[in-house]
Amino acid sequence: MTRRASGAGTARVAAALASGAMKAWRLHELGEPEDVLVLEDVEPPQPRPGQVVVDVAACALNFPDALYCRGQYQERPSLPFSPGLEVAGTVRSVGDGVTSVAPGQRVVAMTQKPWGGLAEQAVAQATGTFAIPDDLDDVSAAALPVTYQTGWFGLYHRGQLQQGETLLVHAGAGGVGSAAIQLGLARGAMVIATAGGPEKVEVCRRLGAHHVIDYVADDFVEHVKAITDGRGADVIYDPVGGDTFDRSRKVIAWEGRILVIGFTSGRIADAPTNHILLKNYSVVGVHEGAYFGRNLALVHHCHHELMRLHAEGHIAPLVQRTIAFEDAARGITAVASRGSWGKLVVVAPRA
Repeated sequence: MTRRASGAGTARVAAALASGAMKAWRLHELGEPEDVLVLEDVEPPQPRPGQVVVDVAACALNFPDALYCRGQYQERPSLPFSPGLEVAGTVRSVGDGVTSVAPGQRVVAMTQKPWGGLAEQAVAQATGTFAIPDDLDDVSAAALPVTYQTGWFGLYHRGQLQQGETLLVHAGAGGVGSAAIQLGLARGAMVIATAGGPEKVEVCRRLGAHHVIDYVADDFVEHVKAITDGRGADVIYDPVGGDTFDRSRKVIAWEGRILVIGFTSGRIADAPTNHILLKNYSVVGVHEGAYFGRNLALVHHCHHELMRLHAEGHIAPLVQRTIAFEDAARGITAVASRGSWGKLVVVAPRA
């Protein structure tokens, strides 16, 4: 039984989910999510050495999920595969050599293609699977790994954000930006956020940002200069790239750090070295996923620190809404359109 995301209605999907087989949204061709994602009955995965199979309770959606569907992500897995980068759930089984987690344990996990998170079961490397406490619910847990690990590595490890410094967070109402606002406040920084439109501005205010600029209505460069008496921001957290990066160079402080998080604008900006020299600032790359293969101990330290910050009330994933499993493709479209804020989380069919 298969169903394209744009085909039969919710009733047919509900019938499919009742059939008893493992359900998975999969891609057999590349294109827009609602055109190419297919709901299928598939054989459940079996763990290989070093792998973990997770019964998925919740799967958070991310902008790269749309890029995977379109074939525009830097990694292009072989077809077919299921999207979904991060999940929360319970360990079903482990492969040979896995001792860090055990069946029955609640975890968050970074999934491994072709067994992504938009399925009843997903596969992850044990190195990308982390135990979670009972007071962290599945939906919040699923929304945590990508955005908060990126924020921790960017702000704390690479950016060396210090108490009392000024942090400028672009796209502050998004999943990545909202995590950065909370982590900046936890470090004791003065946080300025940019967001597009009144609703997203209000989201940033509720998160505790000291100043919020509506970049649709106002020039963030002039506002940041006014807020900082012309000095600029010590650290700029930029998941947007393109024109946003270009204009951020106008408000980076002496010895500041511009953190390159991503390029959701679609354009990769240039960094003129003469300007970097004259203002004595750094342009710092933040590739959080690369640490899994280069410094796993630091990744686990990051997770431990995030769990501590959550327990102390400093961070709480911003989830705009949960999405039924049958609406997963529309959820990816919503994230890609940038009309949403915070995180959208798909709830597993049995949850």
